[in-house]
Amino acid sequence: MLSSFIKSNIIISILSSPGSVQMEHDRNIPLQPEILSSLRRTLDEDIGSGDVTTDSIVSPDTAMSGQIIAKQSGVVAGLDVACAVFTILDPDVRFIAHIPEGARVKSLQVLASVSGCASALLRAERTALNFVGRMSGIATLTRQFVDAVAGTKAVIVDTRKTAPGLRAIDKLSVLRGGGQNHRMGLFDMILIKDNHIDLAGSMAEAVHRARQAGSGLDIEVEARTLDDVKEALELHVNRILLDNMTLEEMRQAVALNAGRAKLEASGSITLENVCQIAETGVDYISIGALTHSAKVFDVSFVYQRQPLLHSQTHTP
Repeated sequence: MLSSFIKSNIIISILSSPGSVQMEHDRNIPLQPEILSSLRRTLDEDIGSGDVTTDSIVSPDTAMSGQIIAKQSGVVAGLDVACAVFTILDPDVRFIAHIPEGARVKSLQVLASVSGCASALLRAERTALNFVGRMSGIATLTRQFVDAVAGTKAVIVDTRKTAPGLRAIDKLSVLRGGGQNHRMGLFDMILIKDNHIDLAGSMAEAVHRARQAGSGLDIEVEARTLDDVKEALELHVNRILLDNMTLEEMRQAVALNAGRAKLEASGSITLENVCQIAETGVDYISIGALTHSAKVFDVSFVYQRQPLLHSQTHTP
């Protein structure tokens, strides 16, 4: 097992440069415990009882260096996660990120340099690349949607349609692409959807029960029709989800709302129609495709063997 190698306080420095999406804090951003836990599980899954190929062929004192290289253009995310993957296996691995998180990159651009024990690098390489590829793919798609609604007030947000066990990582990727996170799970916001309304008997009863529970959390209600929007406004909810409405229905909903609640458009949103949806005046546009349909960003690891880690100079 790899647990004994984990440094729970791994902190990565994030660079800032023109063209990068600025996060809340620019430097010394700690990776969340949920992310470190995901890295442990993923490495355990891949290495299992041991890397039988590397262990049988590569000498323990062999050193190696390499570079993580982009093989396409896009937005990079997850270099700090890759660094953590390598240093989980060997804290002495040296990892230098050459690109800030959220920056645009071109094909064949060097993203990071890695050096250290060859065995550790070989064991961690695929897992590290998998995370960079997934996170950069999500960040790239998110940035495309963010760019498409530029000049409007609409904010691009994600959903709970994330890979099982990787929610914190997927949602971090959205942030680095310039989007925002919707609720993290079922625990941090009340979202009353059609099934809840049907089971409660009415929207009013569902909202009443939610408030009676006393959580103090914001309440969002799903509206399927303009009449639903009117009812939700009468109930003074914080946010209304406009589910699969037409552009005209969304425009009417914005007019009815008159700034009282935050409006969220959802359902069948693509890069081709997202700008039109944003121009209706909604506040948020939630897109499940950001995390469930993003194409993996193509990255590779090019390595070079170095002298032995503990080589000595012998005088003849």
